[in-house]
This record gives sequence, C-alpha cells and structure tokens, in this order.
Amino acid sequence: MDIHLTVLQTIFPVSLFSGRLPVACKCFQKYKFFTNHTSMATVASTFNVLQSVDSTNNYAMAKVHAGMAKHGDSFFTMQQTNGKGQRGKHWVGGSDENIAISIVIEPAVLSLSQQFMLSAAVALGTFYFFSAYAGDETSIKWPNDIYWRDRKAAGILIENVIGNKGQQLNRLDNMTWKYAVAGIGVNVNQTQFDSSLASPVSLKQITGKHFDCTELARKLQQIVLTEVEKVLHGHFEKTLEQYNEHLFKKGCLVLLKKDSVVFETTIQSVNDAGQLLTTDLIDNQFDFGEIEWVLK
Repeated sequence: MDIHLTVLQTIFPVSLFSGRLPVACKCFQKYKFFTNHTSMATVASTFNVLQSVDSTNNYAMAKVHAGMAKHGDSFFTMQQTNGKGQRGKHWVGGSDENIAISIVIEPAVLSLSQQFMLSAAVALGTFYFFSAYAGDETSIKWPNDIYWRDRKAAGILIENVIGNKGQQLNRLDNMTWKYAVAGIGVNVNQTQFDSSLASPVSLKQITGKHFDCTELARKLQQIVLTEVEKVLHGHFEKTLEQYNEHLFKKGCLVLLKKDSVVFETTIQSVNDAGQLLTTDLIDNQFDFGEIEWVLK
C-alpha cells in the first residue's frame, strides 16, 4: 500500500552550460567549479513539455502512480492553470511567462527523517540556476523559497509517495520513501502580478531581458538533479553548508511572528532537521509552519 503524502518542506541531452549566460556571474562560476570537482552518476531522464496543465505536480504524480515515470523525469508546462504552492496557495502563470516544472525523484536511499536534505538540495539547485542570471543578491529563504533582495522569485513544493514495508500502518520504521515529486515555479518573463502576492519579482524585471522558458527549464532540471544526486550519494554536510551560505537574512535582525506575537531575532542557520536557528535573549529553533516572516 502506498500513501500519497504532501510534505511542505518544502536528461535532456543538452549541455548544462549551453546557451547565453552572464560570464561575470560569480555564483555560476562557483557552481561550475563545485560540480566539475564532484563525481556523480549520470541521471538518464526525460524532459517532457506540456502545452497546458492544471498542475505539473498533479500530472507527474499521476505518472508515478501509473508506473510511467522514473527518477529524473521532468514535466514542464507552457501554461499552468492551478499550480500548487505551500499552505494551499496557488501558482498560476500565463503562457510562456514562467517556469512550472515537476521533477520525479526516487529517494529510496534516504530515510523519512532526512526529508529536509532533499528539500535543501532542490532549493540549492534552484538557487544556483536563478543566481546565474540574477546575480549575487539572490538567496534561499527558509525553508525553500528563492528570493532576490526582499522579493520572491521562485517557490518549491515537494510531494511524496510513502510505502509500507510491514503490516502496521503509520509506523515510521515500517515506511519506505518511494518517490518525491519536486514542483518548482520560477518567475521568468512575467511583469504584472496579482496584487494579493507579496512582492514577487521575475528575471525580466531584474535583467530587462526576455527569456526562452523551455530552454531555461531544461537547465533548471539538470542543475537540480545534480544537487539531488549529491544528497543521494551522502554529501549531506556540503549541501547543508552551501544552503546556509546562501541563507536569506543570515546574521541579520528580522521580525518573525509566532501565534499572534511579533518579535525580533537574528537569523543564524538551518540544521539538518530543517529547523531555523535564531538568537535573541535566548537561542531558538523553529519547525516549518511554526513561525511566519514579517517582511517590511
């Protein structure tokens, strides 16, 4: 018996570095150096283009349950009409305006207690991709949003298929992590946003350039899979180190809200369990969903 569980953690044959990229981008140069010096197995996968779909995560998950998707397969759409976001939010984009892609991952070598490490890998890959075009003011906002300055550029939602090894249900030691579907939405060419959204930003607004979303989505798929493979090969410390290096507001005094109380605290880091560590009069650790950001 398999369980479809949503967890709010949150090879197409082309060269990873093909296309026109900003030569002077320090983030991308760092990324090339790191990947060139890390030996990882090649992921044989497909890049599937859909003209229109309600949600790439729904589509990919249906393929998983039908036995028609394997590790690394990606589903990209030119137009998403009812995309999923965290906490029940929706991610909707016009035709060829943004990237909406879902990547199928088989994390069988990981335990369910290591879910955040997969989330961190997907976030790190998305960060490397976006910062290659947007530059050094890009960061990862805990747990896995991509921000440029104080504006949201990309979001991630990971949904999982959990199987049972034994007869007893809902026992962690009887569960196996069969599949994860990582849905990634990136603002690319959109310049007009719904007024209900909090400070979104797109690559076009940052750079003044129009991009080919399909070409960019192929690059994003490969970069994310590269980071995922590192975690699947046990490179947890390096992934967490890189994640924290690019953490949004690290070392800064910020406003957070817990229940109805708004308080000041300084962002320190995120641990391997995915908890946000901060300090004020005391040291704090927060689980996802426990606090909200209060951004001015």
